[in-house]
Amino acid sequence: MLKERMTPEEIANVTGYSRQTINKWVRKEGWQTSPRPGVQGGKARLIHINDQVREFIYSAQRASDTTATSTAQSVHDNVFHGLLLNLAQEMTPEEQKQLTSLLLREGISGLLQRLGIRG
Repeated sequence: MLKERMTPEEIANVTGYSRQTINKWVRKEGWQTSPRPGVQGGKARLIHINDQVREFIYSAQRASDTTATSTAQSVHDNVFHGLLLNLAQEMTPEEQKQLTSLLLREGISGLLQRLGIRG
C-alpha cells in the first residue's frame, strides 16, 4: 500500500524493486522528498507519494524483465499483497480472530459474496 510519504525501503518492499532502484528513480524523476524526522545526516529521506510517483511506479518496467508477465501487473500484485498485510496488522486481535473464523467458515467466495463483489 502506498502511503502519503514513504522511505525508499518501504516502497521497495511494496513494489518488489530494490531500494537502490527507488533511489535512482527519485534522482532521475525529480520526486519530492523531505528529511525523515529523527534521523541525522540528511541521507534519510521520505518520498512524497503523489500522482506522478504512483503512475511511474505502476507503469515502470524492468529492463531485465524477459517474461511475458507485465511488470505493471507484478507491481499491482505486490501493492495488493502489501495492502492486505497492512490491513491485517491494523486489526485488533479480536478482529483478526473474527475474520479468520469467517474465512475458514465461508472461504473467499463467501467473503466476496458478503462484500457484494460476487453474486
